[in-house]
Amino acid sequence: MTPTPETSVPVTAPVHASGVGDELAVRGIECFAHHGVLAHERRDGQVFLVDLVLGLDTARAARTDDLRDTVDYGSLVAAVKTAVETDPVDLIETVAQRVADLCLAAGPVAWSRVTVHKPDAPIDATFSDVALTITRKRADA
Repeated sequence: MTPTPETSVPVTAPVHASGVGDELAVRGIECFAHHGVLAHERRDGQVFLVDLVLGLDTARAARTDDLRDTVDYGSLVAAVKTAVETDPVDLIETVAQRVADLCLAAGPVAWSRVTVHKPDAPIDATFSDVALTITRKRADA
């Protein structure tokens, strides 16, 4: 049986609890920055990796095939890299919030999940990564 418009499920129906069913992810954005509490972290710097997951409705962009109806992730990644690599702060919590704010301002983004990895954190033990993940949503979402 072929679905009719009256019986078919709308393709734009959100499936996520937030009401936005689509996710755009960019993972492993490598940045070199001077964040940290310790003097050598500020002086020498280190690699940080950033993962982004953005909640947005991509149905309009899929229909129009127009970049203006979605997130220009190339421009967003450039802005994230600049934001992470400038203005050193003590905590990765501050860096993550800075990035989340940028993501929420990037077009039709309803929420963002940002993970900041600090794989060379000054910890006196063998470990593979230190990572902070935050999720933020737009006030009007």
